[in-house]
Amino acid sequence: MNDYVKLKSGTDIRGRAIASDTAPAVLTESVVADFASAFALWISRRVGKSKCKIAVGRDSRLTGEAFERAVVRALKNTGIEIFDCGMFSTPAAFLVTKFPSMSADGSIMITASHHPSHINGLKFFTADGGVNSAQLDEIIALAERGEKISVFAPSTVIRRDCLRLYCDTLTDAIRKGTGLFMPLKGMKIVVDAGHGAGGFFAKRVLQPLGADISASQFLEPDGTFPAHPPNPENAEAMDSLKTAVLANGADLGVIFDADVDRCAIVTSDGTEVNRCRLIALAAAMTLPEHRGATIVTDSVTTEGLRRFIELKGGVQKRFRRGYRNVIDEAKRLCDMGIDAPLAIESSGHVAFAEHYFLDDGAYFIAKILIAFSKLRRHGFALTDMIADLESPLEEADVRLSFTSENWRELADKITARLKAMSERMLELSSDNYEGVRAYVSHGDGYFIVRTSVHDPVLPIYIESDKAGGAKTIARLLYSFLNGFTGLDCTPLYEYISDGEDRSAEEPQAAADDIPVSTEISELYESGEQTEYPKAGETPPDVLPE
Repeated sequence: MNDYVKLKSGTDIRGRAIASDTAPAVLTESVVADFASAFALWISRRVGKSKCKIAVGRDSRLTGEAFERAVVRALKNTGIEIFDCGMFSTPAAFLVTKFPSMSADGSIMITASHHPSHINGLKFFTADGGVNSAQLDEIIALAERGEKISVFAPSTVIRRDCLRLYCDTLTDAIRKGTGLFMPLKGMKIVVDAGHGAGGFFAKRVLQPLGADISASQFLEPDGTFPAHPPNPENAEAMDSLKTAVLANGADLGVIFDADVDRCAIVTSDGTEVNRCRLIALAAAMTLPEHRGATIVTDSVTTEGLRRFIELKGGVQKRFRRGYRNVIDEAKRLCDMGIDAPLAIESSGHVAFAEHYFLDDGAYFIAKILIAFSKLRRHGFALTDMIADLESPLEEADVRLSFTSENWRELADKITARLKAMSERMLELSSDNYEGVRAYVSHGDGYFIVRTSVHDPVLPIYIESDKAGGAKTIARLLYSFLNGFTGLDCTPLYEYISDGEDRSAEEPQAAADDIPVSTEISELYESGEQTEYPKAGETPPDVLPE
């Protein structure tokens, strides 16, 4: 039996699709075919129909076309009506279940979001949305056993321009929201698609609405992603968009990830609106019509954002990282009778209750354009909507890579022991749902240490309202984390050492800081630690200069 559970990544299937000299491909055409067959059987049982309608599409990845053909081959002769949609977006992959002219029972999107070109993956949708973790487990189990629809019956394969239906929905929404047929006339808007699937937004949504898209960049699909990573969280990507906006005197810049379920913007003055600023903008657009509503976010958000949401009349609920987690939590609250109209992750996944709780980057940009058009006519800017958002004095966002094969086991151990230390010496957040979020008084700030949903990475976010406070907190974490074998703490050390004298063997606490060695020693002596050096000893594997 195949061991396909290793390909599970949150609620997606992901794996290396292009072999290297040192690593084989694990997501191959035959594996994709197994998953397609398993999904077809699973969806037919779910809807109780022997002849289902299933759509398949892809983003711009190098293996996308071959995988799409593999899906079509696997579903032929099963009696299923197959919609071959070619290149389209992840949101469109869901909306094919809602378009009256298609009414698909399910769909398969071939994408790995922002991941490198050698990675690919699969996302599965039903008319209720993306499959959840438990449902994906059922599909994986069927694929591992090689189960498929056993009845031989001819299938039909229909080529459909699903993007046309999707784009028409977006343009209609913008026209209706503004009350104008050409609401973007006179606006110069830069679209950066990062060579993913989102280039259509410039030519098929913005241009018909009157926008000048001449300064847009990287619209052509290219699965090698030569310009920059297709990721609104990526600093290089955001800087590229900012440069284009300022150089061309554009009114707005828009950026998508490879499959268009995430987004961010840059305003005319070069302000980057992603992460917490994007959440604040979404909340500011939502709360006037939903006073007292709950905004569900992931855990990696600032204290300033919480205060901003409360100032606007809302309540923030921090929840577990992962777009399905925040979406499912918002749905759960709605089912309980609590108004939760918005679920948003700081990575750029934005889902509105009014839009099936679908994380749809293009839909959110459409809503932003409606607001922008109205504000512009009255002499205001988008940034005016988030002018009250307080930013921390210092921030740090550091990602440490695991070098151990059993990285999830190590991650769980780190989280448990860091929480134990924090309970003794720090102030743990009461509204944390993953990892460790703790306030550090001598750093006048807090840290969040968690495990990545998809990757062997330990992301660390630090916020401080004290000059030098972020590095103070980073030193504490470095002294704790550097004792674990299987975790590369180099990025954390480099952050601490940036602009400082690097002649010392390891980062040292400032004179006014609580001695980190004493803190670690207390936990060590409690018997809860066995992998740290005792106070005064040099940590193993001291990082070089």
